[in-house]
Amino acid sequence: MTERVGAVILLRDDGAALLQLRDCKEGLRHAGMWVPPGGHAEPGEAIETCARREFLEETDYNCSDLQWLIDLEDCVDKWPPYQLTVFWTCYDGVQKIRCKEGQALEFVRREDACFYDIPSYLINIWDMALRVAKKGVNQ
Repeated sequence: MTERVGAVILLRDDGAALLQLRDCKEGLRHAGMWVPPGGHAEPGEAIETCARREFLEETDYNCSDLQWLIDLEDCVDKWPPYQLTVFWTCYDGVQKIRCKEGQALEFVRREDACFYDIPSYLINIWDMALRVAKKGVNQ
């Protein structure tokens, strides 16, 4: 059975996304890279429930309104591929965010993404989330 991972892109009004700097240790995919917070689904757990739970566990932020963005197969060298489902939502500007897992947690401005070590697919997903969020605001 393919592993399932749920992640959330939390967007700030200026288009910045909350990213987590993963720990640099063996046994982690994307170790030492900046990624959206998320994690593995438990057996039988709905992927949206997983993404919401993992995001809360890692950031202390409760996502009230998750929107599905994309499903993709992520392939990392020396690891079996896994199913990654990404959701997005807008930051409420009220709840405090705490780094409870990984080395750091910060809002990264889209124009600064090139200065961060991120998975190759993340820019496309981030841009997709920005387009969808902009459409939602304009409707």
